[in-house]
Amino acid sequence: MGKIIIYQVFTRLFGNRSFNRVENGGIDENGCGKMNFFDDAVLRRIRNLGASHIWYTGIIRHATKTDYSAYGIPRQHPAVVKGKAGSPYAITDYYDVDPDLAENVNDRMAEFDSLVSRTHKNGLKVIMDFVPNHVARQYKSVGKPDGVVDLGEDDDKNMGFSPQNNFYYCVNTPFEPYLDLICGEKEPYTEYPAKATGNDHFDNHPCVNDWYETVKLNYGIDYCDAGGRSYHFDPVPDTWNKMLDILLFWAGKGVDGFRCDMAEMVPAEFWSWAVSKVKASYPDLLFIGEVYNPSLYRTYVTCGFDYLYDKVGMYDCLCGIVRGTCPASAITGQWQAVDDIKGHMLYFLENHDEVRLASDFLAGDARKGIPALIVSALMGGNPFMLYAGQELGERGMDKEGFSGLDGRTTIFDYWTVPALYKGYVNRRKLSNEEKALEKAYTLVLNLANSENAISDGCFFDLMYANQGREGFNPYSQYAFIRKYGNEVLLVVVNFSGEEADCNVCLPYHAFDYLKLPEGDVNMCDLLFDGDAQTVSLKADGTVNVKVGAYSGKAYKFNI
Repeated sequence: MGKIIIYQVFTRLFGNRSFNRVENGGIDENGCGKMNFFDDAVLRRIRNLGASHIWYTGIIRHATKTDYSAYGIPRQHPAVVKGKAGSPYAITDYYDVDPDLAENVNDRMAEFDSLVSRTHKNGLKVIMDFVPNHVARQYKSVGKPDGVVDLGEDDDKNMGFSPQNNFYYCVNTPFEPYLDLICGEKEPYTEYPAKATGNDHFDNHPCVNDWYETVKLNYGIDYCDAGGRSYHFDPVPDTWNKMLDILLFWAGKGVDGFRCDMAEMVPAEFWSWAVSKVKASYPDLLFIGEVYNPSLYRTYVTCGFDYLYDKVGMYDCLCGIVRGTCPASAITGQWQAVDDIKGHMLYFLENHDEVRLASDFLAGDARKGIPALIVSALMGGNPFMLYAGQELGERGMDKEGFSGLDGRTTIFDYWTVPALYKGYVNRRKLSNEEKALEKAYTLVLNLANSENAISDGCFFDLMYANQGREGFNPYSQYAFIRKYGNEVLLVVVNFSGEEADCNVCLPYHAFDYLKLPEGDVNMCDLLFDGDAQTVSLKADGTVNVKVGAYSGKAYKFNI
């Protein structure tokens, strides 16, 4: 099996054929991408890029200012919706599909089923969001199966905390946030008693910087107990059973994995219980956790998560190198910190929460991210994820509406992403630079998929042997070896804007650890230049490698 390469798409934005791009525009002005945009041709293009999985972000119905009440979908009060389109992480019905994404709103679930089938037919697996920590303030399921009791329906609202309640309450207290609760409506938004807010804000006064549009789900932890937190997991809290049913519902539709939003805000005990039960019926289903605290990584791996975001480690490090504020040699410390669980770490350079590589807030030029791409994709057998448009140099420098000019692609507004419009709607508009970048991504990602040395091979970091050596600059250059059987890859990247003439030392320990024989070998670059050379492999000797600006070499040879 090749390496897992996840292509994240923000479904609402991806297939938008409109290019109006009116700031704060509604769906009628700016249009919206649909699930049926992902036809065979589009899915083949994503597969040919090198992806093995596609993460359809924002599938489950969430709060929006667009009125779908004519279809029996409860209308949301605009005071508790962020942006015209709304956040995909303010779920209004765990058993429903976002109507924005459907060509025919009444057929939205059938359209999703067709999307899953079509994706599988084209050789890709399906990942979707599971948002376990919070829901929209006006959560109301219209799609739940018969016999399912809605979240909060049976809660005792006279108790601030009860293990069998789904929400936390500010008893006998109205919702009084530091917000405009009217937002142009005839009546203000009201909530009584007030529920705790999703970012662990347990009073009735959230502000604009809180996740005010969401309410916290109760997994049996009393966060406001007199002696500090107390845990009430026996008997199993009601929320646990409800969330397990939701996971099994989507798994039953053929979904291959869940990206679990803010997984660390939900107790590890729930994950151990739920993941084991889901995997008993669907053993190959993946759980990917958004966990930012490295001290919790091993806890959540033990709970059953297949992969965790490597955000505050490898991602932050690579961003620092691209910005020029961190040496390339710092990469070594990042993989070493998680070496015992390295196969569980998910690498990425962009996602919907982070600034775009090419934005003015990071690199300012997508080409500067190429060496970071090579490192992320080729140094381990663990998965790599890219965000749609990254491969085309999307800059995220739009002021879309609720989302301001911040270098990120909006998740709150109806919008058209320029790079995706050119890449998937009108390819004639692609510049030569954008085509070259897409070609580079395709080459690197397919190399990661096709070479056994990348997906399954040994890894040897060469940096310790090259620190302080003439002809090698550890501030801007990074080198490592991958080996599988008799196939070896020597990878050298250059984060500098100038060509590098590197003399890479291959230490004795590398020969011993990888069982490399000394002698002459023929090396051929599998990346951009395709150049070949014959070199003499010698323990503690050097190999000369010329690497272009913001580029890399992956020399393959057989032993």
